[in-house]
Amino acid sequence: MKRKTTITDIAKKLSLTPATVSRALSNKNDISEKTKKRVMATAKRLDYHPNKIASSLRSGITQVIGILIPSAEHSFFGSVINGITSMANENGYDVLIYQSNESQEFEAKGLQTFLSARVDGILVSIARDTIDYSHFLDIKKRNIPIVFFDRDNEKLGISSVVIDDYRGAYLATEHLIKQGYKRIAHISAPLHIGPFKERWRGYKDALKDYNIKFDPALLYKGNLTIDSGREGIDYFLKLKKPPDAVFAAEDYTALGAIKELKDHNIKIPDEFGVIGFCNALFCEHITPGLSTIDQQPFKMGQESFKLIFDMIKNNSSKKAHINKVVLEPLPVIRSSTLRKG
Repeated sequence: MKRKTTITDIAKKLSLTPATVSRALSNKNDISEKTKKRVMATAKRLDYHPNKIASSLRSGITQVIGILIPSAEHSFFGSVINGITSMANENGYDVLIYQSNESQEFEAKGLQTFLSARVDGILVSIARDTIDYSHFLDIKKRNIPIVFFDRDNEKLGISSVVIDDYRGAYLATEHLIKQGYKRIAHISAPLHIGPFKERWRGYKDALKDYNIKFDPALLYKGNLTIDSGREGIDYFLKLKKPPDAVFAAEDYTALGAIKELKDHNIKIPDEFGVIGFCNALFCEHITPGLSTIDQQPFKMGQESFKLIFDMIKNNSSKKAHINKVVLEPLPVIRSSTLRKG
């Protein structure tokens, strides 16, 4: 294996001290432009690559952030990561990505991995199964910049970037009402997770504002899967007074609902309307196209990086001020709900 070129190798080649070469490579002002050019040219010729680990140990800065996502299977998180990396690249940062698989145990393990990698900051979307948040409080106590995105927990006092989940759910339910649906059900996600609790609240308030009495039988507690969408519809259809529409807490649940309705030969949207939340990539490619609420994932990723980058630059993790960026939900109406007009 070819030995890696070191600063000492460059120094010997140019009859300079390693300290001078190091300062030239770091573009220090006390080194002449002529010397800098000689050093840079020789470094390129000898295929020199700086040791980022050694550099980070000296400076305490790695220019790496950790991104902890619940699942890599959902296109939503891929779009968020795309937004994060677009900003990270512009600012000279690299990213490490860890998948929690919706598990509290893996989530805590991911945070420890980031600590071992000495990342400058951490971006997190909380796992579905997390009910103990002590691992996040530990990060906070260490004064390591941390920001939640999409799924947050306001009680922890950690900055976040989210969609207005309440407003999005209200708009989704209101759309179904205006399309003439009378009994609107909701397949929720775990309600201990803040965003899904807000979607549940938005759904109920929309019914109330349009003088539709909430029926507890029309709530099915799902778990963010296609199967829970199927199971929810199966449950609803067995009721004495089944619903004629459903607002699903997210798009995979809505996809399951559509599959189950098709298996029962129920016409969508004429006999039953379905709307989701997220605007996953598959929504426009299924039949019927799925109406949903766009969460602006790319923008969410950009805003998340901006927030963590500002914290890193200003060392504001040590300050009490908490920032919350709330993005506007955007209804995307397709044929799964269009009964009128």
